[in-house]
Amino acid sequence: MTRTDGSVDLTNHFLVAMPAMADPNFAGAVVYIAEHSEKGALGLVINRAMDFDLDTLFERIDLKLEIGPLRDRPVLFGGPVQTDRGFVLHSPVGHWNSSVVVSDDVALTSSKDVLEAVAHGDGPERLLVTLGYSGWGPGQLEEELAQNAWLTVPASSDLIFEAPLEERLPGAFRLLGVDPAFLASSAGHA
Repeated sequence: MTRTDGSVDLTNHFLVAMPAMADPNFAGAVVYIAEHSEKGALGLVINRAMDFDLDTLFERIDLKLEIGPLRDRPVLFGGPVQTDRGFVLHSPVGHWNSSVVVSDDVALTSSKDVLEAVAHGDGPERLLVTLGYSGWGPGQLEEELAQNAWLTVPASSDLIFEAPLEERLPGAFRLLGVDPAFLASSAGHA
């Protein structure tokens, strides 16, 4: 999507790390961009599990998770910013205290009320929970794109919510129609 000033808006897109990505926070990452404006960008890594599950997270915040299938789901590493803070990417959008509506069917919520609803069985149908987020200041993401650090593709909610973690990176490359084996590790100049 293009903004009125001619710049590109990557809200509701995936960033797919190029093979040469040197930053260990993003090597092999698929990042869902929840907000992108002239002020910067905010996204969540959607394919990197932390070493604990939702049941453990809910215990840490004094909530009891009653729903069996959710208990064993991993908490994801959303990015290196505010790693002590939780973020819930979910569908449908719903009405929560602190949400950013990303698309018609996806929102990002950072308030505890969505987790309380999940604990009571009244939460969104589809969700993923991260600690931390990925953030870029004004122009920073655009600079990384110009340096060929990322590929971009419109997001797929099925890839976010339904695909197993290990399938999200190959799935993002399939959305792009790209075989990662054919990507150069660095950009060449003629």
